[in-house]
Amino acid sequence: MEQITFGPFCLDVAVNQLTRNGAQLELRPQAFQVLRTLLQHTGQYVDYHGMIREAWSGNLVSRHTVAVTVGEVKKTLEQCGAWIQYRPKLGYRLEVPESEDLIRKGWHFWNRQTHEGLEKAAGCFEKAARNDAADFRAYEGIASAYLKMGVYSMRPPRESYARFLEAHQRAVALGGNTPELRAERALGLHMFEHKVAEAESELLAVRHERPDLPRVFVSLVTLYICMGRFDDALKVLVDTQDAHHLWPTLPASEVLLRLCQRQFQAAMALGKQAVELHPFLHLSRVFYAQALECCGEIDAALEQYRLASVMFSGAMIQALEGRCLAKLRRLEEARQVLCSLQHLRGVEYVDAYHMALLLDALGRRDEAFQELERAVDENSATLSFFDVDPKLDPLRGDPRFQQIRSRVFGTPAPAPRPRFAANGTRFATRPIA
Repeated sequence: MEQITFGPFCLDVAVNQLTRNGAQLELRPQAFQVLRTLLQHTGQYVDYHGMIREAWSGNLVSRHTVAVTVGEVKKTLEQCGAWIQYRPKLGYRLEVPESEDLIRKGWHFWNRQTHEGLEKAAGCFEKAARNDAADFRAYEGIASAYLKMGVYSMRPPRESYARFLEAHQRAVALGGNTPELRAERALGLHMFEHKVAEAESELLAVRHERPDLPRVFVSLVTLYICMGRFDDALKVLVDTQDAHHLWPTLPASEVLLRLCQRQFQAAMALGKQAVELHPFLHLSRVFYAQALECCGEIDAALEQYRLASVMFSGAMIQALEGRCLAKLRRLEEARQVLCSLQHLRGVEYVDAYHMALLLDALGRRDEAFQELERAVDENSATLSFFDVDPKLDPLRGDPRFQQIRSRVFGTPAPAPRPRFAANGTRFATRPIA
């Protein structure tokens, strides 16, 4: 067998290479042979003589040398090093936890990035935690699933974030504060606690430590966009594209950046490319649709929203579709969408931020502001974009807007920034928030 997969790792015997989630790990040749030997006898003890025979090809070394080399392997596996156990007279054994299959399945569902997929992922991780309460990976998965559901407005944000924090704390206690866990915590600090300075500091530290984690770059880009630091966001995107140009959410992030810069023509062109590159990522289609909408291509935007809703059934996309219908003066259809969402709210969470957008498009501005107040009460993650979201521009001149903003951030509005026309040219400066 040329490749041996165990947990998040893959040992490629043909090229003497060990990877974790696709990232190569440093392991000297002798330590590699020790790990290969343990994997070939998974669940069984390999004593000193067995190690000499298989890992050292019969060349005698001291028991101390064997112990030190096994220690190297454990250190390389980091938290998963606890899978290697030692018993006097029996030797060393590598035992992958019973929860392994559930965790692998959980990440498979997580990668779908859909409501159903994330719910199933959370279920798999929670079952894995019940089977093995000492496996930090189960809690890492639980934390990630609930954070994502909160960010995507799939569940009530306060509930989702509380579940995230609980699982995150347990994962850190069991496996240490890994770069992956630190990155997730930073995203939570940004999206739910609005502690942008802390979030930026942590993301920059993790990026320096683990430049192989593309989701850290995406989180950093999102943070800079929300802060209105567009040049910084673009620099991160440029720096990231060489190493992670095929990471699915990177093209979508650049479309979002151009949208928030009010460079709508550029956003539309980039959105088309993003959809061609990753046609099944709902974010690409949603941002492409928003760019089309901002450029006056309302019918084309409606088509993209409907395609996105096939991939990602959720209230957010329904509300954006209804907003498009209202702009097309198909008011009865837009009202039907609103009625459907109001009915849906009786059985599951519906993000108030997007309900506000739909209500305003229907000319019901007072109700729109009531929904924004509700979004603050519920701590909607989408409020992180309050200062830069072009969809909110029709509401910014209303005094109630600043009052809501103060509730969200507790700070004065930022200084005015240049606004751009659809073709990207600069025109009269006005406050964005």
